[in-house]
Amino acid sequence: MRVIGLISGTSADGIDAALVEISGQGYRLSWEFLGGLMLPYSPDVRSHILSVASGQPLSIAELAELDDAIAHAFANAAQQLQSQYGFADLIASHGQTVFHRPPQDSQLGYSLQLGRGEVIAALSQLPTVSNFRQADLAVGGHGAPLVPPVDACLLSHPDRSRCVQNIGGIGNVAYLPGGSADEVSLPPVLGWDTGPGNSLLDIAVQILSGGQLTYDQDGAWAAQGTPCELLVRQWLAHPFFQILPPKSTGRELFGWAYLEDCRHDAQDHGLSDADFLATLTEFTAASIADNYRRFLPALPDEVLLCGGGSRNLLLRRRLEAHLDPIPVITTDAAGVPADFKEAIALAVLGFWRWQGVSGNLPAVTGARRSQLLGDIHLGNVPQPSLNSLY
Repeated sequence: MRVIGLISGTSADGIDAALVEISGQGYRLSWEFLGGLMLPYSPDVRSHILSVASGQPLSIAELAELDDAIAHAFANAAQQLQSQYGFADLIASHGQTVFHRPPQDSQLGYSLQLGRGEVIAALSQLPTVSNFRQADLAVGGHGAPLVPPVDACLLSHPDRSRCVQNIGGIGNVAYLPGGSADEVSLPPVLGWDTGPGNSLLDIAVQILSGGQLTYDQDGAWAAQGTPCELLVRQWLAHPFFQILPPKSTGRELFGWAYLEDCRHDAQDHGLSDADFLATLTEFTAASIADNYRRFLPALPDEVLLCGGGSRNLLLRRRLEAHLDPIPVITTDAAGVPADFKEAIALAVLGFWRWQGVSGNLPAVTGARRSQLLGDIHLGNVPQPSLNSLY
């Protein structure tokens, strides 16, 4: 079955799209990455997404307009991907997260992803799975992270334990003990959100550059500065880092307001712009390593990075320093393209939903039970025979 995975992370840079050939049953999969692309949002759409994600109010009519614009952008990404790499049987769309509230006490969590699956299905004329987080949230889970069970299928090693660390806007980890998945079960996987990934760095770069830059390429700007270790220790005292997994977070916590607090701290210490970026980079790397030491049963044999932050050379070097002598590489070295790993994972989640396979891991999300993840939208297409898609 040829499945398109579509996702835009909390950085809202644009849409990652991957076409994947998948076969097999349950958790025992064969797969091939056929191609991928990244389609940037228009400046207007990205600006609106970031405004909403930072808590700016908007009317229901404005929300509907943004929802439609994102759905059209996702459908366009699927169309462009097929024009380059051939047909697909199914689309799996994560959509664009604009709000995430973890569960607390007796209150269920809530997470809002824009980009309506039914619109994508109608525009693409392909069955589309969307709303992957909702079923897990409904049974007490965080709805995040979604990817660890896929990581277990694609990246587990029979003899070595691995941490798969995604560094998008928010960082999340999947801990994979040595072993392999079979058709009906996975190794005892752990996973949770580790805290900020690129979110604080990207916002800071936009502010410091007067809007001319959206990220610090290769960490080059931060590399010119010196991190303030006192501030790193102060920021690591944030209550989020003390919470036991399962846990999740988003820009609601590590976004504009938090960055402003960090900026005031940096000004109080007389940091230059480069020093501030160096300190934020060090904070991100230190927070990941701190999570591992606090919450893992043992440190992994190796760490595999993916997401945009995996291309930040300074961030990678600092994480290597914090975890030395553990090797820190990218998922490319393990056969999964780091730039498209999350989109590939969405394709697998969509495949599982089509097969009727549970996609969440209660041990990771905190849900009370396993759930089918995602709503299926057929659009104007008659439902294909399952046998014809394998």
